[in-house]
Amino acid sequence: MFAFKSAPLIRSLRIGSTLSAKIFRASPSTYTLSSVQAAENQIRCYAKSKDKKKEKGKPAKVEINETLLRDAIDYDGLNTQMQKAVQQMKDDFIKNLSLRSTTGAIDSLKITVDGKEHELQELGQISRKNPKTIVINMIAFPQTIPNVLTALEKSGMNLNPQQDGTTLFIPIPKITKDHRENLSRNAKTCFIKYRDLIKDIQNNAIRKLKKKENISKDDMYAMQTQITAISDKYISEADKLLQSKQKELLGDS
Repeated sequence: MFAFKSAPLIRSLRIGSTLSAKIFRASPSTYTLSSVQAAENQIRCYAKSKDKKKEKGKPAKVEINETLLRDAIDYDGLNTQMQKAVQQMKDDFIKNLSLRSTTGAIDSLKITVDGKEHELQELGQISRKNPKTIVINMIAFPQTIPNVLTALEKSGMNLNPQQDGTTLFIPIPKITKDHRENLSRNAKTCFIKYRDLIKDIQNNAIRKLKKKENISKDDMYAMQTQITAISDKYISEADKLLQSKQKELLGDS
């Protein structure tokens, strides 16, 4: 039976870790070949275990097989719908979540009248009296003034409209910390709205896919996973836009 002196053995196994020290700490000064091999195996297993822990929690990258998906779903349509949702969110950020309330943002504000939505510019004539005041002439549809006032107050733009007959005066709010934080919260709400829309598009595509016949279980699972990965990609893109917008609104450097 072969035996080795402890010092050469330790050098050959590059003993430096806590585990290695534990393996040999209570051992005699000589070791058999079998004990050396057992120790090496234990150290290798420990190293692999550490690598697995590092990878744990990291999502596996999903490869998109366009050919497989195109045979089963409207692949281009799926991407177009999700990309459109991201673009709509971006447009809403620009139009409705600026640090200064612009006439353009108020123009397109949605007003609900008798269960139907109208843009404010359809109901009143909007203009700027001066750089600090927006004026809305509601003479054409005076009966909708209460609806307009409610929509303006709940717009999230920190507006405090004042009424004088059929005319509304809207002072443009100062840029305060509270105003910035309110806009940032509105940005998050907007993101959640479009994130859920993308998820709805994803779920609708999967529902249609499940109705397909002559698709193996493996292919069905693979395609569902890929559709979810496509959805996650667009949600991630929307999330990056949100982080950038919130940074802008809060004045973070």
